[in-house]
Amino acid sequence: MANAQIIPVGPTETELITDLYNQVMSPRQDEEFFRRRFQGRHNVCSMVAVVEEQHVGFIIGFEMMPSTFFSWICGVVPDARRMSIATQLIRAQSAWAKDHDYSILRFECQNQHRPMLHVAISEGYDMVGVRYDTPTGNNVVIFEKDLR
Repeated sequence: MANAQIIPVGPTETELITDLYNQVMSPRQDEEFFRRRFQGRHNVCSMVAVVEEQHVGFIIGFEMMPSTFFSWICGVVPDARRMSIATQLIRAQSAWAKDHDYSILRFECQNQHRPMLHVAISEGYDMVGVRYDTPTGNNVVIFEKDLR
């Protein structure tokens, strides 16, 4: 397990978030993709994980409704996987959401992303639903955790 430093980053760090995203996800996106996604969102929270002065992961979320914080996306670069980085990011975001008076933390995970499904269950999230994602053709599992 790597002991990552989890650092909150603001809207001026879109370039860093975009770079990390493109190392982890596909298709590639540009900074405008994130600016559009954050437009009109309340309480956007972006964090990055740093290990040995290298950015190795990120997590982004925003308010879904006044009592619920939505964890939109989390990723860890391939060379830093299986080191508990995602767990540390999720815990930091959960603490942030609780500190900001949210009572529920929700996130969705495509069914084929088994490591994230395991992290969710091990961190005490409950499966509260499944939906079909038409653009990808995949089932998405919906998780929630009570922060009270």
